[in-house]
Amino acid sequence: MPDAVVIGAGPNGLVAANLLADAGWSVEVLEAQPEPGGAVRSDREVHPDYVSDLCSSFYPLAAASPILADLKLHQEGLRWSHAQRVLAHPMADGRCAVLERRCADTAVGLDALAAGDGRAWLDLHDVWKRLGPDIVGALFTPFPPIRSAARLAARLRAAGGLRLARSLVLPVRRLGDEEFRGEAGKLLLAGNALHADLAPEAAGSGGFGWLMSMLGQTYGFPVPVGGAGALTRALVSRLERLGGAVRCGERVTRVVVRDGRAVGVRTSGGDDVPAARAVIADVSAPALYEELVDPLHLPGRLLADLRRFQWDFATFKVDWALDGPVPWTAQEARGAGTVHLADGVDGLTRFAAQISMGRVPDRPFLLFGQMTTADATRSPAGTESAWAYTHVPHRVKGDAGEDGLTGLWDRREQEVMGDRIECEVERWAPGFRSLIRARRLLAPPTLQDLDANLRGGAINAGTTAMHQQLVFRPTPGTGRPETPVKGLYLASASAHPGGGVHGAPGANAARAALRGGIGADLLSRAQHALGRRDRKGARVEGIDG
Repeated sequence: MPDAVVIGAGPNGLVAANLLADAGWSVEVLEAQPEPGGAVRSDREVHPDYVSDLCSSFYPLAAASPILADLKLHQEGLRWSHAQRVLAHPMADGRCAVLERRCADTAVGLDALAAGDGRAWLDLHDVWKRLGPDIVGALFTPFPPIRSAARLAARLRAAGGLRLARSLVLPVRRLGDEEFRGEAGKLLLAGNALHADLAPEAAGSGGFGWLMSMLGQTYGFPVPVGGAGALTRALVSRLERLGGAVRCGERVTRVVVRDGRAVGVRTSGGDDVPAARAVIADVSAPALYEELVDPLHLPGRLLADLRRFQWDFATFKVDWALDGPVPWTAQEARGAGTVHLADGVDGLTRFAAQISMGRVPDRPFLLFGQMTTADATRSPAGTESAWAYTHVPHRVKGDAGEDGLTGLWDRREQEVMGDRIECEVERWAPGFRSLIRARRLLAPPTLQDLDANLRGGAINAGTTAMHQQLVFRPTPGTGRPETPVKGLYLASASAHPGGGVHGAPGANAARAALRGGIGADLLSRAQHALGRRDRKGARVEGIDG
C-alpha cells in the first residue's frame, strides 16, 4: 500500500509526488491519459518533422519558481532555451512594442516610440526589484504567506505604501494611461494581463499585467529544449528515481472515504488503490467535489459555493508546421518567441467585451508562439513550428463575425474558426497562409479531451479575477489545500495561487499532507465562521467496496 495516491500526472501532481518521495513516502500517481503531463506535453502529430506543444509552451513562472528550482531538474536532462526577444506586439502603423531580454533595451525601444516612456518602464522595474522577491515568495508558499507578506508589507510602505497598492489594483487600461504617454508600454501591460481572463477594465488587471511583464523582463519566456514534454519527462524521471510510480490510462472515478478520512481511490476499471496517509488530487475543484467525492461527505455550504465557481475563458488553439519564418510586417516581431496580435488596447477591450456578451470574437486577440525561434530543435532549419490561441465564450450566444458560429465546435465550426485566426495573422504578416504545410485545430472540447482539467478549454482551472483569488480560491475559505475530508488535499490550479506552470499548488498540497493536515483545523474554523453546516447522515465507504 503506497503512503500517498496522487490523482493526475500534470505538473502539480508530479511536483507533489516528488516532494512526498523526497520525504521518504511511497507514492503512486494515477493518470487518466495514455501519457503523463496534463497540459505540459508535446508531440509530432502536426507534421513528423515538427515538434508541437499540445497546450502550454512558455514558462516564465517555472523559471521564477523556487519550487521547481529546488527539484534540480537539470540533473534529469532538462534544458531551457530563449528567443532573441521575449515578446512583441505589432501596432497598426507598422511600429512594434517589444519586451527585450534586457530591461535597458526595452526602455530604449519604448523611449524611441514616446519620449519618457523608457524612464516609466525603468521605474516600474525598480518597483519590481524592491518587491519582486517577496511577491514570488507570497505566490509560491502556502496561504497565508505570513513571512513573505510581512516583508512585502514593510517594503510596500517604503516603496510608496497606499499609492503603490492603488496602482496594483488598478485596471490595466488605467495603469497604462497613468504610466505611459505612448501606446507601446500600455500594450505590453494589457497584452500580458490577457494571458489570464482579465479585461483591460478589470480591477487588478494592472497588477497582473505588471507581474507578467516583470517576470518576462527578469526571467524571459523560456521554453524546454525539445518541447514542453521535456519538463514532464524530467519530473517523471526524478520521481521514478526516488521509487515513485506513474500509471497512465488509469482514470479515477471515486475518492474512497471511511470515517471522514480519504483512504484511497477507485478507478474506472473497478480497481481499488488504497492510500495509507493521503490522497492528493490534481483535478479541478468542481471535478473533485462534484464528481469524485460523495456529496454526503461534504458540507452543504461548500457545494452551494461551487455553484458560483467561475471558469476562466474557453480557448481555441491552432498549431502549424510552416515552411518558413513568419513574414511579420513589423521586423521586431521576427525575433520574438511570443507575439501578441490586437488593434491596440481598444482592440483588447472589444475582444473581452464580446466574450463577456457570449459572442465569438470577430477579430480575436491572438497569442502567437514562434517555437523554432525560441528553440531551434523544434523544426528543420529555415522553417517554423508555430501556434496561436485565442479565447471564446463557454456558452456561445452568437457570433460577432459573419460565419454563424454557435459553439457546437463540429468540424465545420472548427475549420471556420481556424480560418478566422489565420486571417487575423495574415493582417499582420502578409503571406503567412502560403507558408502553411499542415495545421491542427484544438477546439474547447478537444482541449478538455486532452486534459480533463481544461474544462471547456479553460486553461487556468478557474478565473484569475480578484473575487476567486487568495481566500476566495476555489471558494470562500482559507485558501489552503486541505479539504473537508481528512487526508484529502486539492493540488490543482483551482487552489492558491492558481494557473501557470510553477508547481505551487502541488507543493502546498504535499507540504500539508506531510504536516498531517494541520491546516484542517483552520478550514474547520473558517467553515464555522461562514455558517457552514455539514450534511447529516454521511455514508461510510470502504476501500473494499
